[in-house]
Amino acid sequence: MFELIFGITFIDYIRENYVEILDHLGTFAFALSGIRLAAEKKFDWFGAYVVGLVTAIGGGTTRDLLLGVTPFWMLNSSYLIVTAVALLSFVSLKKFIFRLNKALFLFDTIGLGLFTVVGIEKTLDANFPFWVAIIMGVMTGSVGGLIRDVLINEMPLILRRDIYAMACVVGGLVFALCYRLEVDRALIDLIAAFTVILIRFIAVKYKIQLPVVKQGDIKINTKIFKSKNKEK
Repeated sequence: MFELIFGITFIDYIRENYVEILDHLGTFAFALSGIRLAAEKKFDWFGAYVVGLVTAIGGGTTRDLLLGVTPFWMLNSSYLIVTAVALLSFVSLKKFIFRLNKALFLFDTIGLGLFTVVGIEKTLDANFPFWVAIIMGVMTGSVGGLIRDVLINEMPLILRRDIYAMACVVGGLVFALCYRLEVDRALIDLIAAFTVILIRFIAVKYKIQLPVVKQGDIKINTKIFKSKNKEK
């Protein structure tokens, strides 16, 4: 009963197109996070759509440009459509979404995990080594949110003490480990995405943060630098 029009099962369809499915799910989640933040700043519908779109495609566009390929959304208009669906969904359910505690964090975290995996997959498909794939995964997951925060005049999440980009790095390392162990590729993607999401949830719940570069540390380093120059 799971047969589709083209004669393949629903499960087979997912296995053959899982990267594209994850990409579109991540697009929806990230677009919704951008639109949610734009609504707090009282943007109009067009402004909210732009913020949502930039959030959804910013990281992937940066990745594709660095890999020397045409940005993905220029080859498939479905990403623009998914962002429009996210906007309409928000307009229809905005009262529920605003009441939902940690809604922005939830959408952003899901998008972060899914996009990290998509970035790694697309980089490996372009025949780049794993260390490049992990970097591209981090960029795919975090750059869109960085641009979003700059547009709405907020301190970017990636520059705060929160575990954000580091969650992508760990997810990438888990992906590499599972790949070496020859785990099923679709399962690897799910494990890696879940790892990123889980790390973000744990870090926020238990307030785990990265050490901060303090002003005192900079002064000490400056004194050391000056003393070395005097010795010369």
